[in-house]
Amino acid sequence: MFNKKQHVDFQGQSKLGVPPYNNTDSTSERAFRKTSNHCPHNTACEGCSSRHLSLCSALDRDELKDFSKISIDYQKEAKQIICSEDEEAKYLYNIRSGTVRISKMLSDGRRQITGFLFAGDFFGLSCKDRYNFTAEAVTNVDICRFPRTKIMQSFRDYPNLGERVFDMTRTELDSTHDQMLLLGRKTAQEKLCSFLLAMKEKLGRLEVVAENEVDIPMSRTDIADYLGLTVETISRQFTKLHKKGLIEMEGAHKVFLKDIKALSALAIGD
Repeated sequence: MFNKKQHVDFQGQSKLGVPPYNNTDSTSERAFRKTSNHCPHNTACEGCSSRHLSLCSALDRDELKDFSKISIDYQKEAKQIICSEDEEAKYLYNIRSGTVRISKMLSDGRRQITGFLFAGDFFGLSCKDRYNFTAEAVTNVDICRFPRTKIMQSFRDYPNLGERVFDMTRTELDSTHDQMLLLGRKTAQEKLCSFLLAMKEKLGRLEVVAENEVDIPMSRTDIADYLGLTVETISRQFTKLHKKGLIEMEGAHKVFLKDIKALSALAIGD
């Protein structure tokens, strides 16, 4: 019934429960599995399927070869911490593949997820001396890691790179404003519809799924912590949208959006 394209294989989905956020910097370092040293002869960069979306897209072949010398390619397995809140902010990270969640711990111990990042997204630049969030792998991820001091210096050597990072940061700020509206003003139904449409847009730019297919690698608990709702409310809203004929579920991690126009209207309260 649907014209499905091959989709990303999201493995190792997060299970219910709040992860341990008290990992030290050394623990995070040990949890990384290095896949290569500095990208030799630009091989890792040339094989990167998300290069056209990432900060590196501003560089030509020769510039990329030089720039790759400050990058180290790592893999993280699902549910492993990439960097922790209050940890010294030594690095900037660029996602080559997979899904990462960004979260903060509230004073009462609750977790607020502030975003989900995908291939082509980067994080860590906006921090000061310490990270003000925890980044955790939702799925297995491939990551390029850059020393923040060296990448800041590279902006002088590659002006196009600085402009690209500025554009990406502006997009990130727009997403933050949308998230504030999502949490502060929208109903549960509006929130879930907005989330599904945003996921469709994110995955659509990667060209890894069919037009109206949405892979959801995160758990229902993650979605609830992102939208400021309970898991029970999320489940009820999925059921309601299904009964209205607006979505169709295939397992826990794949949704087909059957009526984009109706979902868009619900997302804005019409």
